[in-house]
Amino acid sequence: MKGLIVAIQFLTRLPTPRIAVSGDEFAASMRWFPAVGLIVGAFVAGAGWAGARIDPWTGALCALVIWVAVTGALHLDGLGDIADASGAAHKDREQLLAVLGDPHVGSFAVVAIALQLLAKLVLLHALLDAEAVIAIALIPFAARIGPLVWSRALPDLHAGLGARFRNAMRPIDFGIWSLALVAAAWFSPSLLAAPLIVLLWGAWLLRKIGGISGDGHGAGIELGESLLLAAALLLAHLA
Repeated sequence: MKGLIVAIQFLTRLPTPRIAVSGDEFAASMRWFPAVGLIVGAFVAGAGWAGARIDPWTGALCALVIWVAVTGALHLDGLGDIADASGAAHKDREQLLAVLGDPHVGSFAVVAIALQLLAKLVLLHALLDAEAVIAIALIPFAARIGPLVWSRALPDLHAGLGARFRNAMRPIDFGIWSLALVAAAWFSPSLLAAPLIVLLWGAWLLRKIGGISGDGHGAGIELGESLLLAAALLLAHLA
């Protein structure tokens, strides 16, 4: 359970007991990322359901605010950094890495974050209107399977936080979370789009950026969540 607590501390702003861990134990906490997604999803879906007792737009706003608050906008920061870096990718690699490491926010980041929040708000409204609360609850879980794959499949962009996770994942971890995804898809079949989203984001990172970093993980989680919201909405309309 120590790994789960460390993962909660890293990925969320939820209160947890403070524990000391080694570098290897911190890296191993990545195995619990999807479990943290279930916790995040419970908060988001609960807030959306409660707000929707007033109307779907109120529910969507409540869900989005809780989504950002619980995660501390951690992944939005990664999305913004990747947006800025991709804008510099037509230049040399040194410029790209410099932009990734720059703490200042550029215009690409502002636009990407604004569009991401707007997309989530609209999609959450539509799903709450369709009473697809279970889909909302499971999406953060599915999106956090991505880093488990990207950390092993993609080269490290630099010796940063993302590189520490490379050797943390074991075959059994992939097996457990793959089975969990299949089980979750029984309740929300649109989650079966998650593997394709993971592969497409990994391919884009490799072609456009050249590898994976902490920012790439965060951006992938954010975009994965939005695309899974869209997939759930599409399935709800087709059903």
